[in-house]
Amino acid sequence: MNADPLPSLTKYFKCPDSILNFAVNEHLSTREGFFRLGADTVCYGRCSTERLSKEPGPDLLDTSGNVQANGRGVLLPFDPEEIVRNLRQERYAADCAQYRRNDTIIREFYYLLRPWMPLSFRKHLQRIYLKGWDKLSFPKWPVDRTVDHLLQQLMMLGLRSKGLESIPFIWFWPEGANACAIMTHDVEDNPGKLFCSQLMDLDESFGVPASFQIVPEVRYSVEPEFLEGIRKRGFEINVQDLNHDGRLFQEKATFESRVKKINRYGKEYQAVGFRSAILYRNQEWFDHLDFEYDMSVPSVAHLDPQRGGCCTVMPYFVGGLVELPVTMTQDHTLFNVMGDFTNSLWQQQIQFIHRHNGLMNFIVHPDYILRQQAQDAFKSLLGVLGRMRQEDNLWLALPRDVNRWWRQRDAMTLSFRGSEWCIEGEGSERARLAFASLKEDQLVYSLAEPGNAVHANELNTSGKN
Repeated sequence: MNADPLPSLTKYFKCPDSILNFAVNEHLSTREGFFRLGADTVCYGRCSTERLSKEPGPDLLDTSGNVQANGRGVLLPFDPEEIVRNLRQERYAADCAQYRRNDTIIREFYYLLRPWMPLSFRKHLQRIYLKGWDKLSFPKWPVDRTVDHLLQQLMMLGLRSKGLESIPFIWFWPEGANACAIMTHDVEDNPGKLFCSQLMDLDESFGVPASFQIVPEVRYSVEPEFLEGIRKRGFEINVQDLNHDGRLFQEKATFESRVKKINRYGKEYQAVGFRSAILYRNQEWFDHLDFEYDMSVPSVAHLDPQRGGCCTVMPYFVGGLVELPVTMTQDHTLFNVMGDFTNSLWQQQIQFIHRHNGLMNFIVHPDYILRQQAQDAFKSLLGVLGRMRQEDNLWLALPRDVNRWWRQRDAMTLSFRGSEWCIEGEGSERARLAFASLKEDQLVYSLAEPGNAVHANELNTSGKN
């Protein structure tokens, strides 16, 4: 078995690539499909068996019995790089019936009439359109972290094959933060634009930084003074689509024509981030975007017009672009489609993502919190985030700062200096050394004390190196 490290695994954990070794079975199926690794991890791609499913469901083939491990490494019955890519970039949705919608005419008609539809009527139509969302089994509602779980399983397989109990890696967030949260405000129409000043007051009163995603054309006028007013108060400005008509990713020619304008607006607005309207997306086309990061891909998209989801609560790279996935249910969906002003769903998602050290990416529209009931729910959310920063080591940051950190972390190296593990590279003074350790059938994390290098012989090992 010729074993090598897995790029997706070492990039995710930022661990030494010379410790763990993996190989892929040379005889994979000719077609792609759904299968499982263990009880809970759904995979999509090729496998060493042809018994794959066209749709996700409860009776998927479990390939864990086909994994082979010895002291030299792990032989896998699938290509994990392919699986991770298929999940993150939603390639599993292309040929799967439950994700496809033949609704081009309906969408055209809806967005043509949308400016004249009152919100009360729109949300009724949206509930009809989204009917059956709760029957979808994959991605997992209300937060999906299949990619993260898969990579953790691979880490455990690698550790066991080498007889290791732990491995050092660069912690996910700066200063040892347990998790990260970003607040983003998509400004859709003129009433929302007029409310932006009050919304910034609300954010500031709880000490929560935020970005404002601006639609450059048609929806409202975008004066330089409006942008500068946001910027001067320490908030971030990003570009949101071109005109919010839902057609950006409908055809390649349309996208290529519009993206040139979008990129020009990005430079004019001094924006390094982008989000598409209504979270319509095609990650295969993202290389045309002249931005540093994107925020258009949900972790799970059962309640979005475009179904699918990237199946992770962590940032990831799409070519040279950092994707900051939308991991929290949008305010419009929560308030107007589900009719929930209790914040119970947000609380459930917050607790889950915090427990798994992930990114909480909120979308709260100024247009949809004009009513007092919605504002009260939003204030309650801001209070929760503020308390978590103080009590639970939550990193509250602007999206551009998360993008910058993720790029810095990706460029850092974890290596020996003398006989100690050291983190090197730009931003390493904020990085923390961590350990991924086997504990029964789980992978657990621990942080080294800040400023303390760890000697190589302190690695908790048993057996082979």
